[in-house]
Amino acid sequence: MLSSWRKTREDQHVKERTAAVFADSMLSFSLTTAMYLVTFGIGASPFTNIEAARIFCCNSCIAIFFNYLYVLSFYGSSLVFTGYIENNYQHSIFCRKVPKPEVLQEKPAWYRFLLTARFSEDTADSEETNTYESHLLVWFLKRYYCDWITNTYVKPFVVLFYLVYISFALMGYLQVSEGSDLSNIVATATRTIEYTTAQQKYFSNYSPVIGFYIYESIEYWNTSVQEDVLEYTKGFVRISWFESYLNYLRKLNISTGLPKKNFTDMLRNSFLKAPQFAHFSEDIIFSKKYNNEVDVVASRMFLVAKTMESKREELYDLLETLRKLSLTSKVKFIVFNPSFVYMDRYASSVGAPLQNSCISALFLLFFSAFLVADSLINVWLTLTVASVEFGVIGFMTLWKVELDCISVLCLIYGINYTIDNCAPLLSTFVLGKEFTRTKWVKNALEVHGVAILQSYLCYIVGLIPLAAVPSNLTRTLFRCLFLIALVTFFHCFAILPVILTFLPPSKKKRKEKKNPENREEIECVEMVDMDSTRVVDQITTV
Repeated sequence: MLSSWRKTREDQHVKERTAAVFADSMLSFSLTTAMYLVTFGIGASPFTNIEAARIFCCNSCIAIFFNYLYVLSFYGSSLVFTGYIENNYQHSIFCRKVPKPEVLQEKPAWYRFLLTARFSEDTADSEETNTYESHLLVWFLKRYYCDWITNTYVKPFVVLFYLVYISFALMGYLQVSEGSDLSNIVATATRTIEYTTAQQKYFSNYSPVIGFYIYESIEYWNTSVQEDVLEYTKGFVRISWFESYLNYLRKLNISTGLPKKNFTDMLRNSFLKAPQFAHFSEDIIFSKKYNNEVDVVASRMFLVAKTMESKREELYDLLETLRKLSLTSKVKFIVFNPSFVYMDRYASSVGAPLQNSCISALFLLFFSAFLVADSLINVWLTLTVASVEFGVIGFMTLWKVELDCISVLCLIYGINYTIDNCAPLLSTFVLGKEFTRTKWVKNALEVHGVAILQSYLCYIVGLIPLAAVPSNLTRTLFRCLFLIALVTFFHCFAILPVILTFLPPSKKKRKEKKNPENREEIECVEMVDMDSTRVVDQITTV
């Protein structure tokens, strides 16, 4: 909208300028807002099984909706207010009437510095007062960059650079790994980072201590139940009161299949009273019934699994196996460790968001197919989005960013960001007729390049504070968004302007053969001055 406003003439009426701005930008802005709402709406739907991602997408939808209302109401009113200030030759900051040059010369230097204006009331009505063409960025694009990027000697280097870009992206893409480092979810300068680093370095072959909780009363004295419990914990390094108690009974040459009362009394009055087993008293909960009979209502054990250092997926598989077993076994138990919360997060961090991103991408392409004026625009958009996403994934991996929930959400956002920036360039190029491809590439850059560049600079300024936050999650967010912006900028100002100049179809139309029946009648009239010494003007009618 700001770019469209600067293209209008300042001597136009405010209503005409505002109407031109809204006619030029609000359609594309409304469609972009709709695409953002759809993609983030899919992330906020029940299809997303990660609560953090759902909350993020929900808040994004609310922010985008209110941003749309803000642009329609307050921002549009600000443009109208600015237009009246410019028509009245008032200063844009102090809102004071700008004095005439002869009056301004009599004022102090600081006053002249603050209230110097480009225009005055003495400006002729016939003089063009459009300052957009004199803007530094517009002048740079028209005068230097457009001719340079479409130069025949520059194109091979850009294509070579794009091949290098694809090569490095492919190298990173082949090394993509799912997020499994738990230190990525905490602040950087904390003791947790030191602990997780030391644990992964020296004790990564062992799982966290898993709590095995039996949450209902079972027949511990029954030999079949004893075999089931021992079978469930088989293969683990166990810290178990139950196994220690059974070994204790065997050492005393007492059968483990005692009656219930004898089994419980021996457990309370003999086993737990021994000093070496007294610490197990915290792992057993006894309850007295109405007939003073004591029963074990709940108990816990601790398990540690040994895994391969290079295959942490084994721990996730083991966790899922135990959980499925707890649903089908006769003994009702649960397994838990505080780190399971984050393991669940990483185990489901890629599947559901990646599925939602694919749905969003397909919907956007389907949605844009009905909005674009030419199907070729949709083809170019699809290829550009694929190239940008492929590069972001590859360079993200090379920058030590794993494919987790945050990075996948950024990839979803990257689809919208790429379409938002590349669609105007592609539309202007594809819909252009009667000139060469190079001419329309230059025209597209001149029309939309400044707006894209200004948007990119504002976007980067907004990302800079994220780099200073001491959190790995925020750092991941910063790196992904920065790569999306950088790669998209690279495509808008280098890759697309070069590739569009030599890839088919051609914009040159074949000259139609003139039909001899359709003859052209040409009338030429020369207007000469009174003394017939020179031709003043010539009028040709076809």
